[in-house]
Amino acid sequence: MNLLFKIGFLDVSLVNLIDITLVSILIYQVYKLMRGSVAIKIFLGFLSIYLVYLVVSAAQMELLTIILGQFMGVGVLAAIILFQQEIRKFLLIVGKSSIFSNENLWQEILFWRKRESQAFNVTPIIEASKTLSGSSTGALIVLSRNSELKFYAESGDLIDALVSKRLLVSIFNKYSPLHDGGVIIFNGRVKAARCILPVTEREVPAQFGLRHRAAIGMSETTDALILIVSEETGQVSLAKNGKILHNLSFQEVRELINRYLTGEEIEEKFEPISQTDKPRDFKKPTEV
Repeated sequence: MNLLFKIGFLDVSLVNLIDITLVSILIYQVYKLMRGSVAIKIFLGFLSIYLVYLVVSAAQMELLTIILGQFMGVGVLAAIILFQQEIRKFLLIVGKSSIFSNENLWQEILFWRKRESQAFNVTPIIEASKTLSGSSTGALIVLSRNSELKFYAESGDLIDALVSKRLLVSIFNKYSPLHDGGVIIFNGRVKAARCILPVTEREVPAQFGLRHRAAIGMSETTDALILIVSEETGQVSLAKNGKILHNLSFQEVRELINRYLTGEEIEEKFEPISQTDKPRDFKKPTEV
């Protein structure tokens, strides 16, 4: 063991430092995952009980140690039951960020295919968003770069048509049977409409309705970029990785979509949900 230094009777090695660092990163990621939800309070309560258990055990309080020890004995099972939604989200995040989930990557490795640019002309999406925003028609558009999102596409009506302004406007028309749910767009084609999207279980500001909650939930479980047009205000928003940017101009929307489709990192542009309650100018998006 590579001994680095000693702290009293403790021998600290390089492996110990790596171990502590990895555990710290894991705890921080768990905190980020549960931040803003009711689960964080349950987690802190569970952690408090465990710390009390360590103290009474060290102080040799036998009765309390036995009682809390019985509770801690089923701690793993209790944690799975209490945090089943958070564990599911964590596994989804691990899965979507793994190389094994990238279909295009495996096609390149196995069939020696060159990666084709996933960027396409986003003007029809922008023009449709302008029309929908101007008429205060709600819309939910999922833009995927790495996957067709078949699981969610199959929950709606498959279309597989080229993206066009007229198609998107007709889908989200209030009298259209396809206007409920989301539209999934992949590689320049509308894959499906009326798709059922997962709704976030986190606490969100009251200004966000069910459409925004579905967009945030979809962004938490996939690496897609979701465009939302508010039915109440006509504002245009984008959601990514559980974060949201709202009241955007169409120039900003075009820039962020293009950057996302070409593989650039745009997550730093987005705001955590807790910060979206700050006062903002609620003007309609400006045209470009």
